[in-house]
Amino acid sequence: MVTIPMTNVKQKQATNNFVFTDFDKYLIGEGTHERAYEKMGAHLTEFNGQPGVHFAVWAPNATKVSVVGDFNGWDSNSHAMSPTESGIWTIFIPDLAEYTVYKYEVFTQDGQAFDKADPYGFAMEQRPKTASVVTNLDRYQWGDQDWIQRRAERQALDKPMAIYEVHLGSWRRMEDEEWDTRYMTYREMAEQIIPYVKELGYTHIELLPIAEHPFDGSWGYQVLGYFAPTSRFGTPADFMYFIDQCHQNDLGVILDWVPAHFPKDGSGLNYFDGTHLYSHADPRQGEQKDWGTLVFNFGRNEVRAFLLSNALFWVDKYHIDGLRVDAVASMLYLDYSRGPGQWIPNQYGGRENLEAISFLRKMNEVIHGVFPGAITIAEESTAWPMVSRPTYLGGLGFTFKWNMGWMHDSLSYMSKEPIYRSFHHHNMTFSLIYAFNENFILPLSHDEVVHGKGSLINKMSGDEWQKFANLRAYLGFMWGHPGKKLLFMGCEFGQWAEWNYDTGLQWQALESPNHQGLKTYVADLNNVYKNEPALHENDFAQAGFEWIDANDSQNSVLSFMRKAKRSQEFVVVISNFTPVPRKNYRTGVPQAGYYRELLNSDAGIYWGSNVGNYGGVTTQAVACHGYDYSLLITLPPLATVMFKLETLFEVEPPPTAASEETSSTEA
Repeated sequence: MVTIPMTNVKQKQATNNFVFTDFDKYLIGEGTHERAYEKMGAHLTEFNGQPGVHFAVWAPNATKVSVVGDFNGWDSNSHAMSPTESGIWTIFIPDLAEYTVYKYEVFTQDGQAFDKADPYGFAMEQRPKTASVVTNLDRYQWGDQDWIQRRAERQALDKPMAIYEVHLGSWRRMEDEEWDTRYMTYREMAEQIIPYVKELGYTHIELLPIAEHPFDGSWGYQVLGYFAPTSRFGTPADFMYFIDQCHQNDLGVILDWVPAHFPKDGSGLNYFDGTHLYSHADPRQGEQKDWGTLVFNFGRNEVRAFLLSNALFWVDKYHIDGLRVDAVASMLYLDYSRGPGQWIPNQYGGRENLEAISFLRKMNEVIHGVFPGAITIAEESTAWPMVSRPTYLGGLGFTFKWNMGWMHDSLSYMSKEPIYRSFHHHNMTFSLIYAFNENFILPLSHDEVVHGKGSLINKMSGDEWQKFANLRAYLGFMWGHPGKKLLFMGCEFGQWAEWNYDTGLQWQALESPNHQGLKTYVADLNNVYKNEPALHENDFAQAGFEWIDANDSQNSVLSFMRKAKRSQEFVVVISNFTPVPRKNYRTGVPQAGYYRELLNSDAGIYWGSNVGNYGGVTTQAVACHGYDYSLLITLPPLATVMFKLETLFEVEPPPTAASEETSSTEA
């Protein structure tokens, strides 16, 4: 047991200077320190040739702070820390080793004492314990150099992005003699999730928050350890292995990140030094009633440095490829989910949270500046403009924004019986009015299959066959629609039960041909999407999309073209949202030739009725929809079909009025 406190003033000062420069203190105080995690928290190091751990914590209003743990019998008098003028307390404790369990005992101005987890702690004990653990993050040997070098290219706006959203605690449970079932470890997940996601043709995995959180029911959205991957599934090195294996298998990893709010847990950031250090004292600013959490004080520079460096930390130390920022709308608006008198206007009398806006812009600038290939995604549900536009143009600087409007409108449409859909046709066309205002991701996320909303398959109308046909048609329309794609786990095979964070997915469903057919369809859909440049190259420009017929509400049919950016290729997408098969359905096309049927969601291998076009259709010289040529196709019931011009016919252009006059004159 180490019990020798550092009492020599010169030795303390030397330790402080060894870790903190005046410039570090200045940047943290300014709120711009991008790598505060390299100085704050617990770091294995040597001082004067002696190994040990250097600790640093920000607690400007505390009267005393001590490092406590098993190594000193949790005695606050053994290792009292030294304060600096910047409010940061530090100490070097010799002979401490990796995996040392510790907390900070913080003494407040009114004489109270609290044991606090390290805000910058790199690892934590398994819940319900909340102590931090000394960890070396630099030992792991990465093997993903090829991925990292090409990340900017792989994640460019004109590349395909099909995201599989995963909650690691409930994707699959392992059998266990003592506990019946248990969580999979990070390494077991690497063995099982990666091959599965690759089989389905996805390009990315998005993880619900994995930063340490004591409450399972928060799904990770109430974070206690912002710098610590949850110990439920293993060590930090194990999590690094999972990401490394994803990259070596050409899968990007996106992490849900939660800078909007934090829980009231006593061992966390709440009332950290006896004051509302990380939040606001006034509940009209500091409390998020919807979630029972506290709102970060984005106007306090040290808080900004904490969050800014945390965002960079996951990309830096864990090679995360992107951050999906949760609850951005709650950050942007001071009156978010608040009634009159329950919020405080900004300095100009408005409802915009100017400090949060400033922080988000800075965060995006730093992420894109330091790691140009990394992406940021806003979960933002309002009409806030230019969310995914650069900050130098006045935008927030995100790479992408979730298209929540498309999700709600289209799910509302699909829940209706087909006989009523003609009256709600606009729900499927409205998104194309604003589709190119932002760089959108189309999400069918976890939020839509929980809290009584039902599973995705159960949102579809009709009997069992119709539900599966509806879902296949809907996903085909979604994959054809401009925007990157996201689908929550279990939706790819039509799990009947809504998502339960406390159990695994209903994998036994795949024993049935309807569920297996849907899974096969999603895999084929992803492969067509990735292999056809027209379906992904021009997601964010009007030039990449053209309606063929947006107005066939009577038949509930939608037809459009997606166009490539670097070639003249295009894909025709036609969705029939009624159970009526339509033979001899005519649709216009711009060029004559043979159009191969790329995909038919009604194919028998997908548990469809196997109505189709025998692999393709040849054009007729019949004008339709403003085009000189057309296809006469069989449109399957409740289905989406995709066609691509495979053989171009050399045909004479139709005569123009001018040429007709010339011919008549010559005659």
